Amino acid sequence: MERRWGNTATYPAPPEGDPTAKLEKFIDAMVATGQTGQVFGEHGIGKTSTFVSYIPRRFPGTTLVVVPAANLAPDDLLVNAPVRDHHSGELVLRQLIMRQLAPGKPFILLIDDSLQAGKTVQSQLMQIACDWSLGEYDLRELGCVGVFLTDNESLAETGARRTDLAVLDRMVTMKLTANDTAWRSALAARYPDWDLREVFRQWAALHPRLRRLLSPRTLQHVLDCARAGFPLAWGLPLQNGGRLALTEETKEGKPGRDRTSEVLDAIAESVGARNPATVADPVRRILRAATTHRWAVLLQGPPGCGKTQITKQIVREETGRDPVYFSLPVTNVEDLCVPVPTPDGALDAMLTRSLLDPEPKVLVWDEYNRPKDKATFARLMEITQEWTLAGRELPGLRAQVALQNPPYHLGRKLLVSSNNVAQASRFTISYEVLPEDIPANEWLISTYGETAETVLEWWKNDIDDEGRAWVTKRTLERLVKLHREGMPLEPALIYLGDGEYAPVPLSELEARLADRRQIGLVQLAGDLPVWAARLSAATETDEEGTNDTDLVHQVFSNAELSQLERHIDVVARLLPYLPPKLRATYLVGQTRERQRFWFTALARMAELSVADPGLTGDAP
Repeated sequence: MERRWGNTATYPAPPEGDPTAKLEKFIDAMVATGQTGQVFGEHGIGKTSTFVSYIPRRFPGTTLVVVPAANLAPDDLLVNAPVRDHHSGELVLRQLIMRQLAPGKPFILLIDDSLQAGKTVQSQLMQIACDWSLGEYDLRELGCVGVFLTDNESLAETGARRTDLAVLDRMVTMKLTANDTAWRSALAARYPDWDLREVFRQWAALHPRLRRLLSPRTLQHVLDCARAGFPLAWGLPLQNGGRLALTEETKEGKPGRDRTSEVLDAIAESVGARNPATVADPVRRILRAATTHRWAVLLQGPPGCGKTQITKQIVREETGRDPVYFSLPVTNVEDLCVPVPTPDGALDAMLTRSLLDPEPKVLVWDEYNRPKDKATFARLMEITQEWTLAGRELPGLRAQVALQNPPYHLGRKLLVSSNNVAQASRFTISYEVLPEDIPANEWLISTYGETAETVLEWWKNDIDDEGRAWVTKRTLERLVKLHREGMPLEPALIYLGDGEYAPVPLSELEARLADRRQIGLVQLAGDLPVWAARLSAATETDEEGTNDTDLVHQVFSNAELSQLERHIDVVARLLPYLPPKLRATYLVGQTRERQRFWFTALARMAELSVADPGLTGDAP
């Protein structure tokens, strides 16, 4: 069958040579001869997506039934259940089969990630692969015209091998590379206005190890990041807490040159996109992009930095509803989906009510790398990659957000599970969250007022980077609450055991809370004429400013947006005395909201300068 080529910048005409991919020819041959096909190939090369796109086009009227093996329990495919016999009226045992295996029309069965199933399910798959039967059911009689099993046989990703000769002797096996699937055409169709031929050339020129790391699936994520204006590195997966690096390998098998930046910069240049180091307000932008583009994203950050709360907030803003939330330490896949017998003798997948709500929804997988059992990790691969559960579409699903902690933080190991690259590469964006990425400070101020402002000024100015790392947003809130109750502050710090608390000095905070000393926006406002005179004298002393200039600049830089807006007249009155290079920093790399404030403040400064010619300074 000849492929239809869309009008894309990459392929305005069919590429030279046979346009039918090797896997597609294999599918045709197995269906024509009625043999079971076993397909092995590395993760992310488009094995499953080739079946999904090719079967409906090649075999009209034939349904593709995808059964993710990693998500199968022993009673999902077949179960004996009591039913009442129509003739005798007695209860009898009857074998019930998964409804997907009896769709009532011709179908091709694809058992995806077939080596991810447990031992019992592997034995059940043996009957399907050998005889196209299951229990007392003949799949051919139910309409089956083809059976395929796919997976990556690498033990690093599956933990199992299919070695039973009784099974292997019943199958035709093909091992694929990325050149054997139609992933290039799929990417060309995904980005029809981008000419990706140079990207494909660059990818083909990479060392085989780098091509395995930058799989077609990961390359798609990198291009998605480029399209959205994000750093391309965010499309590389986080495996066991660390960002995958495109590192070459020496002849001795040791890590060689890291080519990550070089490769990603070349891809960005090829499609005419930027590759910024970061973007302002990254977490909120990632979450909004996920709901817009229907992405699954992973946010990894230290405990207490506010990942869960900001995710819930943005989901509410984007969908008008709370997210569908699951915490994996208390969640089994059976809590989401279980097979139930039906009167017509089939097994239907019954999903939890929250997944079937037709309204727009975002799934949040909290504590993603702390699953209740290891099988949960593998079983979630279906929903994060295929956006289905037990083969069922989830209505209204707009995005998925996985939240997790890194394996190590502040030199201590966290009790999280490891993952493999096949699991890690399911996310369009994988981002390592920094505490400063999440604007929880504004929430603290709006909730706790002046006390929170004082605690935040201490956190920003009085302790070093290591101390700030120990003081999470949750710790800040505990400090505020304990002070308001007149309690000692030390118990608010993280307790490390044996009477030891996080190594953070609290004397400066206690002093601030006792008499509100130190300088902040409130103090500048209270002594505005004095500070204006001091800054004016500083401009006469040194055009670069003095310690007073640096202090006011630090106050402006560290202040939260709500504080700046509350004291905009103070800011505008003192701005003219700051050197232009310092004023310019308020606009570069800031969020749109902060940039908007500073444009307003600079305009107010200009108005005051006209009213009071004594003010000096030029706007940047």
